[in-house]
Amino acid sequence: MSTDQELKELVKEKYGEIALQSKEQNETSCCGSGGCCTTSAEFTVMAEDYTHLPGYVATADLGLGCGLPTEFAQIKPGDTVVDLGSGAGNDAFVARSIVGETGYVIGIDMTEPMLEKANKNIKTLGYTNVEFRLGDIENMPIANDTADVIVSNCVMNLVPNKQKAFAETFRILKSGGHFSISDIVLNGALPDSIRSAATMYAGCVSGAQQKEEYLQTIKNAGFINITVQKDREINIPNELLVKYISLEEALEYRKSGAGIYSITVYADKP
Repeated sequence: MSTDQELKELVKEKYGEIALQSKEQNETSCCGSGGCCTTSAEFTVMAEDYTHLPGYVATADLGLGCGLPTEFAQIKPGDTVVDLGSGAGNDAFVARSIVGETGYVIGIDMTEPMLEKANKNIKTLGYTNVEFRLGDIENMPIANDTADVIVSNCVMNLVPNKQKAFAETFRILKSGGHFSISDIVLNGALPDSIRSAATMYAGCVSGAQQKEEYLQTIKNAGFINITVQKDREINIPNELLVKYISLEEALEYRKSGAGIYSITVYADKP
């Protein structure tokens, strides 16, 4: 489709636009902040409800995730947690409520408007044990053996070089540390027109790996005890599909048995 750098710039552009909107605008607007007639539903259709979790901050929730990794991450008081692709801070603030004052949370994001929104939230909330860093998940601005726990929500599928991203995840985890990551994977082939659509890449679909390939990528990075904690099929509405394929192709795709899934995966660093 595009070079790795072009894909990264696409993601930065799309999520930079989304950062300037509220969750409600992202879910309902058919014209995004850039003025183009593209719905934000490609980015929010997979989200799960965070409002019941301790530490939830409404202004940090842009509806961009595909799971609830912090709910499964076995975070303990005093832990150092790193959130990959932290956005406006949604998972970071939930993690902060668990680690308490003796713990620390670091968020990494490559989109400057997202970091601005996250840092505004920190200032409003007065937190001193959360920070957000500008950085690329393929080359994280974090020292070796920093994190007890890593979380990430619907971000790894946006990274062109997933193997490098998981190698970096391994590097910054302490020995005996673990991650819980929610992500989009595929079961079966997507129509070519969806796989080649740039917007559907940024919307977490066309850049997704096959499930078994994704799990193998994690194993190749050196992780052990790899466990799928949650597995949920995502139903992409026909009105979104027909932006990229014909109605006949959409119906054929429905019949094919292929599917798009949100999975939450746990793994340990030995």
